[in-house]
Parts: sequence; C-alpha cells; structure tokens
Amino acid sequence: MTPPDLHAVPFQALPPEAPLAMPVQDLHAAPDMEGRSRTPSTSPASIGVRRFLVLGSALALTVFGAWRTHKVLDANGTTILGVVMLVLFVALFLWIALAFTSSLAGFVSLITRGGLGLGITRSGPLPVLRSRTALLLPTYNEPPHRVMAGLKAIYTSLCETGQVEAFDVFILSDTTNPDVWVEEEAAFLALRAQTGGENRIFYRRRHNNVERKAGNVGEWVRRFGGAYDTMVTLDADSVMSGETLVRMAGAMERNPGVGLIQTLPVIVGGTTLFARLQQFAGRVYGPVIAHGIAWWHGSEGNYWGHNAIIRTQAFAGQAGLPHVPGRKPFGGHILSHDFVEAALMRRGGWAIHMVPGLDGSYEESPPSLTDVAIRDRRWCQGNLQHVKVLPTKKLHWISRMHMVVGIGAYVTSPLWLVFLLTGILISLQAHFERPEYFGDTKLLYPHWPHVDPVQAKYVFIGTMAILLAPKLLAYIALLFDRATCRGCGGAIRAAASVLVETLIGGLIAPIAMLIQTSGVLSILSGHDSGWNTQKRDDGGVPFMVVVRQYAKFTIFGLLLGIGAWVVSPSLFFWMTPVLLGLVFSIPLVVMTSSRDVGQNFKKAGLLLVPEETHPPDVLVKTEQAVAEDHGPALPDNALRALRADAGLLQAHAAMLPPPRKAGDPINPDQLVGLLKVAEAPSLAVLEAHLTLKEKAAVLGCAEGLAAISRLPA
Repeated sequence: MTPPDLHAVPFQALPPEAPLAMPVQDLHAAPDMEGRSRTPSTSPASIGVRRFLVLGSALALTVFGAWRTHKVLDANGTTILGVVMLVLFVALFLWIALAFTSSLAGFVSLITRGGLGLGITRSGPLPVLRSRTALLLPTYNEPPHRVMAGLKAIYTSLCETGQVEAFDVFILSDTTNPDVWVEEEAAFLALRAQTGGENRIFYRRRHNNVERKAGNVGEWVRRFGGAYDTMVTLDADSVMSGETLVRMAGAMERNPGVGLIQTLPVIVGGTTLFARLQQFAGRVYGPVIAHGIAWWHGSEGNYWGHNAIIRTQAFAGQAGLPHVPGRKPFGGHILSHDFVEAALMRRGGWAIHMVPGLDGSYEESPPSLTDVAIRDRRWCQGNLQHVKVLPTKKLHWISRMHMVVGIGAYVTSPLWLVFLLTGILISLQAHFERPEYFGDTKLLYPHWPHVDPVQAKYVFIGTMAILLAPKLLAYIALLFDRATCRGCGGAIRAAASVLVETLIGGLIAPIAMLIQTSGVLSILSGHDSGWNTQKRDDGGVPFMVVVRQYAKFTIFGLLLGIGAWVVSPSLFFWMTPVLLGLVFSIPLVVMTSSRDVGQNFKKAGLLLVPEETHPPDVLVKTEQAVAEDHGPALPDNALRALRADAGLLQAHAAMLPPPRKAGDPINPDQLVGLLKVAEAPSLAVLEAHLTLKEKAAVLGCAEGLAAISRLPA
C-alpha cells in the first residue's frame, strides 16, 4: 500500500466554506426579533375561530365525559379511589377528545382538498427558482449503500425538473464505526461518479460528534450555511421527489416570513407485518390527523426533524440550542431538538407551517415492535426533557402545547396503567368491603352503594366511539379519493385492512403501554438512553430474544387476569382485550416481526398502500438504485478496503481533518492505536488487536495512514 501523496490530490469533498453565525439562544431572555412582527403574515385570519372550535369542543366533550363517569361511581358518597379514577379519566379522555375534534377538522380539510397554502400547488408548472438550497442528510452508522441509493433517486428526480443547479447535497456523517466510515466514503465516490455530481454532492465526517444530530446540522450551518437560502433536512431513510422539493423551495421564495415548511412523510417499504401495519395506518389515518393539526396550528406548526425545508437564516439566528441544566437524562444537550428548534424560530417571529396536502415525501418504518421500543426510549427521554424547556421566555402558547403533547404521549402510558389498576381496586373494594346501609344516622331509606352498570356501559361505548372515530373518518375520506382507495385494494379490502389493523393494534397497545411505562420509570430513575443505530432491514428477531424481552409482560398479564377473576368474573371478561395482548405478547411479537407473515397479508390484498400498488417514480428510482451493482466489492475491514483501492485511499486522505496542533486535546485512542501500528508485524496482526475506537483514530490522521501503508499484509 503506497502512502497517499496529499499534495498531488486535487480531490475536493466539500465546497468553499461560507460561515454563518449561529448564536446559542438564552431561554431566559427575550429573542432578537430583528424587526419581525410577533404575528406572521401567513397566519390564517380565522385561526382563532379554528382553535376555539377544536380545543373548545374537546374540552366540552371531556366535561361531559367526566360528568357521566361521576354518575357511574357511587353517587351517594365520595371515596379516594373514586376521585383518583375520575381525575385520571379526565386527563386521559381530554387526550383522545382532542385527537377526535382535530380529526374532524382534518376530515373536512381532506375531502375539500385543503392542506396546502403558501401558494403551493399539487400540479401545474413548477416555479423557477432563484435561491440555493442544500439537502442535508445526517447519517450515523447507517448502511451506506442504502443511504446513497435514496440520495441518487432524489438527485436524479431533481435533474428531471431541470432545476438541479439550485440544489447541493451534503452527506453529514457522524459515523463512529471505522469500517462503515470507509464504506461511506466509497459509496459517496460511487454516487458522484454515477450522477456526475462532483460539483453538487459533498461529504463530511465529523471526528467529534458532539450533540448528535442537532450538533451535526449546527456544525454545517456554522461552516457552510452562508451560501444557502434554505436547507432541507433528511433522515437516512428519507426520499423526496424533485418536484416536491422545487415546489417547497418556491414557497419559501414567495413567503419571506416563513421559517420552516414541514411535509407529511408517507411510510413506505414495509415488509414485516409490523411495518406493514405502521405503513397502512400512516397512509390511511395519517392524512386526517395531519390535515387536522395543520388546520388549527396555522403558522405555529411543528417540526419533525426531517423531510422539511428550513430558511437557513431563521435557523441560524434563532435555533442555536443551549444545554439544559442538570445531569443526564434530563440535563445536557437537547435530544428531541426538532420541537425546540421550531418553537424558538416561531418565538423569533418566523412562521412554521405544515403542508400535508403536498405529496412526494417518504420515509421507512422500523420492522418490529422491539425496534420501535429502542427508538421510542430515546424519544421518550427527549420529550420528557422538554419539561425544562417549557418555561422559555416568549414562547408561543401553541409551541408550549406541542411540547406538552409530546410529554403527554409518554406520560399517558403510566396513567393508563394506573387507571386500569385503580378500576381493579375499586372492584376489589366493592367485593370485600361490607356496605353500611344506614351509617351512624337513622334514615328512612337505606344508602345503596353502587357502581351503575348501565352508566358504565354508556361511558365505555362513548369512549370507544371517540377513540375509534378518527379511523372511521379516515376510511370515509379514503372513499372520497378514488385513486388512493384503489391503491389500498378497493373499498372492501381497505375496510378489511382497517379491521385487521385495529384488532392487531389493539392487542399490541397494552404491550406498548408497559414498554413506555418502563421507559418513563427508567428515565425518572436517571438512566440515559444512549445513541443507538436504528435498524431498518426486515431481519426477524430471534425467538429466544423475544422470550427474554417479553416474558415479563406475559407474566404480568397472567397475574392481572388471575387477580381480575378472583375479584369478579365480569371484571375479567371486561379486561379481556388487555389481558389477551399481554398474555400472548411473545407469539404476537414473533408474528408481527415476520417478513413472511407480512408478505402473506400483501398477497391476500390486505394492508396495501398506493405507494406499493402504483409506486411513484422516485420510489422506483430508489429501488433500482438499491438493486444496482456499485462495482467491485471492497473488503468489510476498513484497513483492507483502503489497501485494495488506491483512489479510495487518496480520497480518504484528502478528507482528513487538519493535523493536530500544539495545545489541542490529546486523543488517547489515537496514541494507543499508533503504538499498536508501530509494533504490529503485519496488517493481519494489527486487525486482531485494534479496537474500533483505535482504528477510527488511526485512520483519522495522516501519520496513521502512512504507518499502516508500510505494514505487510
């Protein structure tokens, strides 16, 4: 292996730097509005009425539900358990009532073809862009071939619009595994060669990946943000059509007061039963929910961290995130940064909009409940951390509400569990406590303590109707959209799919409740979630792994069922839906994690979505790029990959950070790694003794590359 000659390499992985200041925001001080109004010009004139209708109706439903629940309990007396149950009911019912009223608004918006605004159209001529947009794809130990396939499809789609010159692509790597890092570089070089995008596709790996994704994007803004009017944030599994990107960039040009436009990413590519359930639910129910919140959020929308276009100036000026005080898991850098970034931009006078009516935005779903639980644990910590961000000065009340809803998404799980257990205790109390018919006072008529079964039935029916109504509204809206309905298999198969998703989702719900409850308790006890690579393939979960992870839920379900039966057989049958999901959690997780089961449902015409029955062009391009042969395969080991490809070695050397200067912090992994390289008699021996951190450190410096090049194989 010949040492690379850095002076002979004209290779440039990055464009010239264009620094842009991104000051860290003070959450306790008023923002710098820079002359902007507190109310953006793009805020709908009727937004106050919209919010009154949605929030007022949800509150009215909750008051009515609380009154009916009070009638269920003993009307002649007040007990501690009864009060606890009533308070929990109000908190939980308000949650589903808001989802219901918001979905009603979304239903109307969806069937009337709303959900756009800002001058955006679904079809017709594309705007001619004058601005420059950067597509940012942060990646962390992801499969490089799959990441580059998505980028290739996006870039090719942009070329077909005739306006690719308005866009540059940046692959922002935070990868820590050196083998994946070198594979990323090889895939990046191949992507450039295949697309001819040497002057538009760029790659940068951070050698100190502080503050995770927020730090990754922030570092790009500070180095290159000055050259771009807007930026589009992507995830490793994101795909967006060129037409959609051009329409979004055009909307930002027409509306200089808009800081961010969030699309509705459609979940695609699901193969396991679990992923297909998520895919179907997102495609059919998601638009009703998204149209609803867009209708009453207005210019105070939210940001989901990807598939959104952001005004670079607004982001740099308002979204520099501080560290929150305290230790992990609540202190430190902000994990769920997207909510906070949107809130801070809105605080600074920039409008934040969602446009769920714009197609062409896609993402993937984790393949199993186990993988969702891993991701959910991190999201749970990030959302609970927002407790420390809520007091931020001058936040819009809707922005605070976004954070409260995010917190509530996880807090409601332990509340549902407590509500369930409280109901059992009330039944237990009624079973064993001897009633006092007259008490200490002589009355003409006795006191008949009771839980009214008729009223309980009405409350249950009403609650389930409110809970399931958004799915019914989504199905009705689907019938109004003939093309989408055909893509879901037609009206009958779509109805059967809704039924299947509802039944399996209902069985999974109590498992998810306990998973989220354990996550909340773990975080409250001080355990950090860490940073794990998200699994995106459809590999099944080994059976014994499922047994070890879910046996505790089965045992809990059995104990809960025995307890309910002892108290009352009627209580046992009332709790059957919850008990079935818990008791059969192991086979349920195995079944839903199976690719074969998922494909059998597809063959039966169930859980279909239009993106698989009639795939959009950009998704076809993605699959073609995934299937393409990207040249000779390189060794999996980074050391041997660099030895096998001289061009890759030269490019790798050209992308290294500047040499360490006097006074810079010492990297112990690099020192130890260089010592091991110096003492190793061969590359094979070195491979066996270098840790991943040491290998990354050695490959990250010129002296390390030079030392490795002198070793025999």
